[in-house]
Amino acid sequence: MVAALLDRGQRTALDARNRKEQESLRALHAGKQEKPLLPLEAARSRAPRFDWAKADPPVPAFLGARLLDDQPLSELVELIDWTFFFTAWEIRGRFPRLLDDPVAGAAARDLYDNGRRLLDEIVRKKLLRARGVYGFWPAQAEGDDIVLARAEDPSLELVRFPMLRQQASQDERSPYRSLADFVAPRGSGRPDFAGAFAVTAGIGADDLAARYERDHDDYRAIMVKALADRLAEAFAERLHRQARRDWGYGAAERLSNEDLIDEKYRGIRPAFGYPACPDHTQKGELFGFLDAGRAGLTLTGSFAMFPAASVSGLYLSHPDARYFGVGRIGRDQAADYARRRGMPLPEVERWLAPNLGYDPAANRG
Repeated sequence: MVAALLDRGQRTALDARNRKEQESLRALHAGKQEKPLLPLEAARSRAPRFDWAKADPPVPAFLGARLLDDQPLSELVELIDWTFFFTAWEIRGRFPRLLDDPVAGAAARDLYDNGRRLLDEIVRKKLLRARGVYGFWPAQAEGDDIVLARAEDPSLELVRFPMLRQQASQDERSPYRSLADFVAPRGSGRPDFAGAFAVTAGIGADDLAARYERDHDDYRAIMVKALADRLAEAFAERLHRQARRDWGYGAAERLSNEDLIDEKYRGIRPAFGYPACPDHTQKGELFGFLDAGRAGLTLTGSFAMFPAASVSGLYLSHPDARYFGVGRIGRDQAADYARRRGMPLPEVERWLAPNLGYDPAANRG
């Protein structure tokens, strides 16, 4: 790319090709924006329907939050999903088949060997630390809100998480989902529970990477951060397994690492900022009631987690709970969500910009 930009002959062709590609992407984006959205109330009327009268939500072994002060890294190594380690280096393919790929296999094996050596050193010398916090609380759904109650008194509200609902037009048989659908509604007569967690495996990662950078070893500096990310995801996987056991319904699980990667278990752990709940700002409430700071986790002004190698979210146990993308939403839902969040609509529109199915400026005009 740099060579093409520096060469006068190639630069003209590159510019023309880039403009054509950008125009194609604009047209594709505009086409998506033109697809109809269902009005919010109509989408709510087509929410998934569960027979809560026959439901028997599992009861956790404890309520409230527990601190995991120093999770041994050695227990996380076996749960690493190496596929995404290679993705971070822009080598595509499913591990371990990737190692035998006729095109990328040699580079992948070299990267994997180097990564394992550094990982072994990190674990042996305890160069990184992993800490976390998780727990369970009484929970009910109120409309599209998930409401957690205080562990010591379920009649007192602890925190409320307004959720978004799918609005993009679908076929007649498809439901319009919200995460709130997977929690027993208030008034259903069924006591339900939800969990929450925040974990990091990045304590010490920045200092270790900086040490390698001082030694002009940028390769290892980047490798440290990639490995810390993988350890954090492995920590989230291990803790979710523990949470399912604490909740009772996962006590009989006998799942391999591949089964865990393929999510062959009951329940989900949606993370704020991801497709099912794309609003990053709700991490503020999550970190608040978890008291995530005692595990060494904080949030930046833009609600990014620090250390960067961190994972957080909710635990939902409903057997039909699944991951999905909210996708585009209409102004009616953005306004409704702003009201439920207690935030000005323009602020909500800024945080949810990738999900808006309308032009905020045009609507204000």
